[in-house]
Amino acid sequence: MADAKREIERKYEATDATRLPDLTRVAGVAAVDHLGITVLDAVYYDTEDFRLAADRLTLRRRTGGSDAGWHLKFPVSSGIRDELRAPLSDALPPDLAGLVRSRVRGADLVPVVRLRSARDVHLLRGPDGAPLAELSVDAVRAERLHGPGRSTAWTEIEAELADDADPAFLDAVEERLTEAGIRPSASESKVARALAETAPDTTPGPRPDPPRTAGDHVLAYVREQAAEIVALDPAVRRDLPDSVHRMRVATRRLRSALRSHRTVLDRTVTDPVAGELRRLAAELGVDRDQEVLDARLRARLDTLPRTLVLGPVRARLRLWSTARRAGTRRRTLAVLDSARHLALLDALDALVTDPPLLPAAAGPPGPELARAVRRDRRRLAHRVDRALDLPPGPGRDRALHDARKAAKRARYAAETARPALGKPAKKAAERLKAVQTLLGDHQDGVVAREALRTLAVQAHAAGEPSFTWGVLYGQEQAEAAARERELPAVWARAARDDLRAASGR
Repeated sequence: MADAKREIERKYEATDATRLPDLTRVAGVAAVDHLGITVLDAVYYDTEDFRLAADRLTLRRRTGGSDAGWHLKFPVSSGIRDELRAPLSDALPPDLAGLVRSRVRGADLVPVVRLRSARDVHLLRGPDGAPLAELSVDAVRAERLHGPGRSTAWTEIEAELADDADPAFLDAVEERLTEAGIRPSASESKVARALAETAPDTTPGPRPDPPRTAGDHVLAYVREQAAEIVALDPAVRRDLPDSVHRMRVATRRLRSALRSHRTVLDRTVTDPVAGELRRLAAELGVDRDQEVLDARLRARLDTLPRTLVLGPVRARLRLWSTARRAGTRRRTLAVLDSARHLALLDALDALVTDPPLLPAAAGPPGPELARAVRRDRRRLAHRVDRALDLPPGPGRDRALHDARKAAKRARYAAETARPALGKPAKKAAERLKAVQTLLGDHQDGVVAREALRTLAVQAHAAGEPSFTWGVLYGQEQAEAAARERELPAVWARAARDDLRAASGR
């Protein structure tokens, strides 16, 4: 994987006549080293329809300076980006190509802008000599390379925080620059400014109008989850914390929306997409489910008195987990690189660009969205009643797992309705989430008991004590029974219908 760096910087307007103030007067600065002028030459790449620019990603090949090479930047928040770097080469390195694949897909990446900069660099150091930030005055000339356009030029000041320095230091730098009459830049990046000034038609368009109809609200939710799946693809590839879980949740939310709102969106079109989303969630779940199970079993062991831990319990758990997780990351990456996954992303684009709306989509949102929540809640009620009527055992466990999936779908329907129905929908989503959480914990216990039985059998076959695995099994069994006793009261709260007044009916 390419080298990663968290970039924290601020940009300021300048002219050829702008002079930096005395930077030793910045709080915390003991010395300023003038490093001279460096000439940088960067070519920025994007698709012909500027998909990277639309999502505020920048991809460039730069020569000059100490970090010549390929750079890909992802926005994190205002003034903060993650920069992935790869060595200089003629072609885009495979690692970086993978990180933009969910946006680019089959489109070509073409040179769109060339920026040539003369960078006058000043290094700000603290009392111990450690770098605090680099302040540079950049004289930039931008040339449009793709399509009709023109050249432009400007001068700007850039303050970039040094590695491991306190981000609050940039506040002190800004205070000194403000005193000198220097103001923050209106543009978040050089390439964004270059595109805006050389070809204004390539800048992102206005945001959609606020949703008004039932179809608008459903599509807003669908659009949000589809965008989340695309945005999390590179995070999963980078193995960022919680990225697999978040992507899996987005696929489930989107699939639930397509199924819940079948009176708004034509199921003959959306059902194949929902099926692909189900497959994707299942593939992503292989490693995530094992991760959750590992954490649960380790937590159980951590709370167990030492006198009840007999034999090489932790070593066996570690070996068992490692064996089960072997190859799962390679499998996940193979799924994301597959033609089937890219076809799913194209299908999601088509869904939000040309939605298969039914007549109910044109109606007011309140009645239609409330009806979807009630429909899913009735489905959940049926499953809860069926599960509670069964005796304890595998049959009830399976029925409670089915109820959990229904609770999740009803919760997501309430979340879709929240912008239109307000507080009642929020309360409904919270209560349904409580049901989902309880049933989720119950199902995790079912899976944990199956794992503990397997570990006990393996320990026994190896001549190790299986006592500890039995103790943990008993704990899981007792907790599952407790969750089942709690369910009627938790479900009773979720079964309340507070949506009628809010929906206008």
